[in-house]
Amino acid sequence: MYEGLDELRERIGAGGSPKYHQANEAKGKLFARERIARLVDKGSFVEDGMFANALAQGLPADGVITGQATIDGRPVCLMANDSTVKAGSWGARTVEKIIRIIERAYGQGVPMVYLVDSAGARITDQVDLFPGRRGAGNIFYQQVKSSGSIPQVCALFGPSAAGGAYIPAFCDVVAMVDGNASMYLGSDRMVEMVTGEKTTLEAMGGAKVHTEQSGVGHFLCKDEDEALGVVRRYLSYLPSNWTEQPPALEPMPAPETDLAAIVPESERRAFDMRKLVKGLLDGGGFFEIQARWAKELTVGFGRLDGQVVGVVANNSLHKGGVLFVDSADKASRFVQLCDAFNVPLLFLCDVPGFMVGSAVERQGIIRHGAKMVTAISEATVPKICVVVRKAYGAGLYAMAGPGFQPEATIALPTAKIAVMGAEAAVNAVYANKIAAIEDEAEREAFIAARRAEYETDIDLVRLASELVIDTIVEPDRLRDELIQRYRAAHGKDRHFSRRRHGVTPV
Repeated sequence: MYEGLDELRERIGAGGSPKYHQANEAKGKLFARERIARLVDKGSFVEDGMFANALAQGLPADGVITGQATIDGRPVCLMANDSTVKAGSWGARTVEKIIRIIERAYGQGVPMVYLVDSAGARITDQVDLFPGRRGAGNIFYQQVKSSGSIPQVCALFGPSAAGGAYIPAFCDVVAMVDGNASMYLGSDRMVEMVTGEKTTLEAMGGAKVHTEQSGVGHFLCKDEDEALGVVRRYLSYLPSNWTEQPPALEPMPAPETDLAAIVPESERRAFDMRKLVKGLLDGGGFFEIQARWAKELTVGFGRLDGQVVGVVANNSLHKGGVLFVDSADKASRFVQLCDAFNVPLLFLCDVPGFMVGSAVERQGIIRHGAKMVTAISEATVPKICVVVRKAYGAGLYAMAGPGFQPEATIALPTAKIAVMGAEAAVNAVYANKIAAIEDEAEREAFIAARRAEYETDIDLVRLASELVIDTIVEPDRLRDELIQRYRAAHGKDRHFSRRRHGVTPV
């Protein structure tokens, strides 16, 4: 019988040197095994590969903990970098353990959770871990293979450096701990050496940068417990894999809300669409994703009558609700996420259209807009478009308007659907005639008359009579209307096109 196994297990379970534990504690960082304990159901974690590199000195578990557990009673697979072991860096066995646990998650059809805190590859071990068929590149291959098949969620507690930065990037969502989490392809020293730029890891790849500017991060968390809570809450809205339905809960009423009072009649007045969203959802519960990035568009999960729904909503409180490059990307990715995991989509439309001008044209607004329209078109889950106020130009298309096969296009009484607003339309058609009228009163009367004609042309009842919209609903009846229509759409045919896959305008 092998002697000293209990002692060896204890030594491996303790991680790296006490000085590294102390350094992490000073930064507010938990030990990797404590992170797992706080995330999963008590006593449910079963570890794999604990003895990896056990014969080497100072490499307990080779710096990564992998295994299976349950969260709220549902099975998951997970990995957690141990930053007390060579800063959580990757060796050959680290990579093999990560590959194996992703393969297991995919094979069993359960979510994969990544608890990341790693300085990247060990340069001294590069031949063993980097180039081969079971090298680090295979981690990303397995993530891409698993994408849309099983939920993949990342909580980032420290660095995710160099190639390792792609682990979070391939996940559905990333929760980042403010002050500690970072993602970067090259360190600040490398950047200065290659480009001459002097920067810091925080300024280049910190949590605020990625959750507010780059969009790679989805949640900015004040501490590690909040990040672990994001993981749990995210998974609560999704099925274990693409073949299953999202988990339903007991229905709850929406909060008492005067929905009509939330939406101003004047399209010039901004309002926070999230108030309308919360007024529609069970218990007002709205799990917003990427709340700090591209704020002109709001996306997230909630429930209607206990059933999960994904919300895509324009928010005029930010940039007038106009769609920009980032908001188009934000919508595209969220729509694909919902479609992958059988989450019905609710579009709340109040959009002047896509931004125009030389700056956004150089950024590729047409390409990014086309990407959003592609995602909307390809989504085969039940989808409903509610025109809350304005739906102008290609904005109507991007928000799953009538041409994109929604289960219904519903208009609130405040809705306007047109190529453009009345003021812009009158100016576009009659600019020369308006300029030729010298008398100010006569000019204003002419403009008012033309605007009235335009408004009559796009009258809601006329649009309903022409079957452009399916119904006009008062705000206080909208929730019940949505519940009934989603219920009727259950089990719809999900076939879209005879092909292998489209060519997305990325």
